[in-house]
Amino acid sequence: MTEVNVTLSANPRGPERPRLSPEEARAAIRAAGVALLDERRQLTLDELSALADVPDSAVPALAALAHDVRLVWCGDTVEVEGILSAKTGGCPEDCHFCSQSAKFESPVQATPFLDTAEVLEAARETAALGASEFCIVLAIRGPDERTMARILELVPIVRAETGLNVAVSAGIITDEQARRLAEGGVHRYNHNLETAESFFPNVVTTHSWAERFDTCRLVHEHGMELCCGVLLGMGESVEQRLELIGQLRAVEPAEVPVNFLNPRPGTPFAGRPLVEPLEAIRWIALFRLGLPSVILRYAGGREVTLRELQALGLTSGINALIVGNYLTTLGRSPDEDLQMLEDLQMPIGALSRAF
Repeated sequence: MTEVNVTLSANPRGPERPRLSPEEARAAIRAAGVALLDERRQLTLDELSALADVPDSAVPALAALAHDVRLVWCGDTVEVEGILSAKTGGCPEDCHFCSQSAKFESPVQATPFLDTAEVLEAARETAALGASEFCIVLAIRGPDERTMARILELVPIVRAETGLNVAVSAGIITDEQARRLAEGGVHRYNHNLETAESFFPNVVTTHSWAERFDTCRLVHEHGMELCCGVLLGMGESVEQRLELIGQLRAVEPAEVPVNFLNPRPGTPFAGRPLVEPLEAIRWIALFRLGLPSVILRYAGGREVTLRELQALGLTSGINALIVGNYLTTLGRSPDEDLQMLEDLQMPIGALSRAF
């Protein structure tokens, strides 16, 4: 992993970031295509900054370039994953977007860790969809010894019973815990940065961005793949979204789930507006152009944000999706998502074993 040192040159277009002219937009998109497809190099953050300012009329061209980049850098398959909230609610942290926090009066009721049979049932359902990954998610700050023991008990059982790669999301972990998870067969560990370091204090006050970054570092050091997601629509600026792309480069994730805020009752962000559909497509494309080789996954909030444009996201840089429900919100039916992939003639990636 590299050190976090993300800077942007002064924006010559000023603080209001006016859109580029159509001619400027065409030139910026053309130059990005040369860099990514011909020279096979990563764009600078200043090059990405220019692309962030193309007019709405140029978003289809931006999306088309992102799709080409995805095909060249990642191939044509789509990775399908199921997630399970194995321990819901009652979290001591105050993430302002999350209805699982014990600090907010939300409708989510705290539940204990699901038993082995319930976890296996969900894993088998995920495997039946053709998925390659199953993620066990816990609403906790970090695992205590009892929780670690349950995770380490479940991972080999799920692998043996389903053949799926098993991912885990259990909050902030120590060096010793990272070692044990890796040795226990965890393929991928999820720990989201969520937003740029400069915006993070507006979102969470009970732990720091640096603590999240340190967990991401430990995942790498112990040989697990890192899944590190983002959540757009919390009030962050364009500059902060670009900052976040730079910080994601520093943590070197294998996978980046793209979530859009779906405001939850009782949380501090309950009254925030949804990201506009075309703006969501713009940023899906920009995350692909900024992170050309990652697994870029459709995640929470896509249904309410993109509505009828969900298929367009899959031709704008997305190459993975979560099927079924999310942690506290409903997703589309798996059959609808699988039909969408079939209609787009996008093959589901075969299981790539990590054991």
